[in-house]
Amino acid sequence: MSDKPIRNGVCPLARWVAVLLVCLLQACASPAGKLDELAESQGFERSRLVAGGFKLLVYHNAQAQAGSVSRRSSKSGGILHVYLEGDGTPWVHRTIVMADPTPRRPLMLRLMKLDDQPAAYLGRPCYNGTSGDDGCDDSLWTSGRYSRTVIDSMASALRVLAERFGASELWLMGHSGGGALAMLLAEENPMVTRVVTIAGNLDTRAWTLHHGYSPLHSSINPAESLPLRKDVWQWHFLGGRDAVIPPPLVRRFIMEQPQATGFVMQQFSHGCCWHLLWPRMLEALAQGDPGLIPGTQFKYRDTLLEASDNR
Repeated sequence: MSDKPIRNGVCPLARWVAVLLVCLLQACASPAGKLDELAESQGFERSRLVAGGFKLLVYHNAQAQAGSVSRRSSKSGGILHVYLEGDGTPWVHRTIVMADPTPRRPLMLRLMKLDDQPAAYLGRPCYNGTSGDDGCDDSLWTSGRYSRTVIDSMASALRVLAERFGASELWLMGHSGGGALAMLLAEENPMVTRVVTIAGNLDTRAWTLHHGYSPLHSSINPAESLPLRKDVWQWHFLGGRDAVIPPPLVRRFIMEQPQATGFVMQQFSHGCCWHLLWPRMLEALAQGDPGLIPGTQFKYRDTLLEASDNR
């Protein structure tokens, strides 16, 4: 038996074993694992689909059962809300590329819990535990995070989701980089009729210049694309205290979009406190009434302005 003293009633071997177990548990709690735990705690169903050669993660709520979307749209089928997460953690300390970019703080997954309509959370290629899959390399979550490869894969996935859940109309909801993807995906799919962005990275060139980041050479910049077609309503929400996407970076882009309505929530930041107003935002969107949003509205859809001018 060892003659080393036992401190606090725990021998050194037991203490070492305890430390090892803690380390193993922490290793198992990967970002993808934590995402699964959060989704399960919120009652979401999990699946994967293959699109553009990549495995994409999908969560859906109880209202969006396969082939049973019941909320009626102006078309023959129903409406599906599709939630798009931000960029996650592509880099650490601005110089080291992360092996797994999966979001550590998945805002959109939390907001989807507040949605009482059929909704699905669509992951990106190489995110959510798939960064080691064939075809994945770190460019798809760094310089090419909004690349043609990513857009084509997710656009294909949207078509699969629409068929799977029996939807004829898609409303895209995106936070931060997910807002950029929402805009780019809306160009690709005629089923998209609404785009909602929260602190959206809508001008990636202005964003990289502002922060001194490396340019996203392989990505498509929404601000350099043509305006979305007129049948797509755009609602863009900005945080007055957002240091990641300061409102001046994207206001010009929003002003140039004919079908866009822009809001600033003065006390909100990049990640806080969107959950407080999300149910009201969804209600306003469903009714097509931006007046229900308790924020500063700085841009109105041109069609609304024309309607008021004709009264």
